[in-house]
Amino acid sequence: MKNLYKSTLILSAIAISAGSITSCTGDNKPADGKATVTIQKDSLTNYVAQRLAIYEKVKLTTNINQLSVNDRKILPLLIQAAEIMDELYWKQAYPQRDSLLATIKDEKTRDFLNINYGPWDRLNNDKPFVEGVGAKPEGASFYPYGITKDAIEKSDLADKFGAYSVVQKDSTGKLSTVPYHVLYASELQRVSSLLKQAALITEDAGLKKYLNLRADALVTDNFTASDYAWLDMKTNGLDIIIGPIENYEDKLFNARTSYEAYVLIKDKEWSKRLAKYVKMLPELQKNLPVAAKYKAETPGTDSELNAYDVVYYAGDCNAGSKTIAVNLPNDEKIQQEKGTRRSQLKNAMQAKFDKILVPISKELIDADQQQYIKFDAFFANVMFHEVAHGLGIKKTITGKGFVRAALKEQYSWLEEGKADILGLYMVTGLLKKGELKGDIKDYYTTFMAGILRSVRFGVSEAHGKANMQCFNYFQEKGAFERTAKGTYKVNFEKFATAMNDLSAFIITLQGNGDKVAVEKAQKEKAIIHPELQTDLDRLTKKNIPVDVVFEQGVDVLGVK
Repeated sequence: MKNLYKSTLILSAIAISAGSITSCTGDNKPADGKATVTIQKDSLTNYVAQRLAIYEKVKLTTNINQLSVNDRKILPLLIQAAEIMDELYWKQAYPQRDSLLATIKDEKTRDFLNINYGPWDRLNNDKPFVEGVGAKPEGASFYPYGITKDAIEKSDLADKFGAYSVVQKDSTGKLSTVPYHVLYASELQRVSSLLKQAALITEDAGLKKYLNLRADALVTDNFTASDYAWLDMKTNGLDIIIGPIENYEDKLFNARTSYEAYVLIKDKEWSKRLAKYVKMLPELQKNLPVAAKYKAETPGTDSELNAYDVVYYAGDCNAGSKTIAVNLPNDEKIQQEKGTRRSQLKNAMQAKFDKILVPISKELIDADQQQYIKFDAFFANVMFHEVAHGLGIKKTITGKGFVRAALKEQYSWLEEGKADILGLYMVTGLLKKGELKGDIKDYYTTFMAGILRSVRFGVSEAHGKANMQCFNYFQEKGAFERTAKGTYKVNFEKFATAMNDLSAFIITLQGNGDKVAVEKAQKEKAIIHPELQTDLDRLTKKNIPVDVVFEQGVDVLGVK
């Protein structure tokens, strides 16, 4: 879109040939607002070649024979809808994709651009890897290029922190907002039509209702009714999570949402086994290791805990690190009234465990404790991370409204940290009650290995910040030690104590809605110290992947 194009970063220099590694700076926006592309000597292809190797290719498949004939007809329609979400996310993250790709001859750079949805390395603190692009704008394309937070906050825009609009500036400097459903009307109409076609075919009443309501929601930006319908679905075999959902891309205010989609096939047997845990949320809430005023809310118990094989990722969830579990909707009102659905993406999780976590453990976990690295523990830790989003506090006790609104751009990383630590708290409690099987040593050691996996995402990303806070806090509390051999050994008793202390610390920060205190915690704790970086570099030298990149689509699945 023309106006969106003007509101984001414009390139003045793109490079295409090989040389030595250098860094890039400068903002490079032409005065006339038009993109000018100058071909220069590329000094970053070596960097790209090294970084591209951190991604392990994985085919995203499942047994489609378990699907009904009708579901197999619907699946390609859902994938087509997801592909359009991918196009829309590009427009949000980096609208100049086509003009940039047209100048890049190096195939590895093109591949790396596609993985990162732009010329910034998402798993290396958004480092530019194309000459001349400068730093990544904090506001992506949601706000006029170069605008300050102060200017937005002082504006009289009614929708200044809206989830489903873009802020634009005209030639006179006047600010206005444009709703997503207006800005992206053509694409959204196509997606809406595909979902309605799928709704006509499906025999599942719950899925039919959801698809129709979601189709309407995408062209109106009114998602509430479709969110409720999605939570009401119980018997569907297929599912699609689709729309503007997460706000990680908006690092200016953590307000505006990005387009994404997951196409899912439910594992009904696993889902049955998981169903009981959500009912335990109120009791777990009461026992949280924090002052009573911070745990007075009652979490919803209508939530579902399901396992899926994911067969297509698109947009935000596919950018850089790949999501392996989802907790939605994000709407706090719906969460309080109805709960959420926690979706565990089992095949993607297994791929990360096999390709990444196990090799990391062999290198960095103490030899005596490697026996405790188990997939079931990894699955449970990730699963209860998502369940734990429902625990704690949603509304501040200081009159500042919902925690998300009070903490703004500081919200996401702290909320992810809360879910990490309260997920472990849940595992500990359920093991004690006999509701979960296994040895606590499995869960704690696998959690430790999981931290070492996730901190490799860097601290520009919410989950990376959360994991670094946990790592540094646990280290200070003696929850683990780094041995003389450069491996990490868990102290199981101190691990539990640190878990409770960090739980209380985070929930208190959220309940107070104290943004300044959260900023202080981020600066002090969400950082990678040199010793840890040295250890992480060892993983790179051993060619252990940081994340996966998917081969996916109808051809991979064998559907038409």
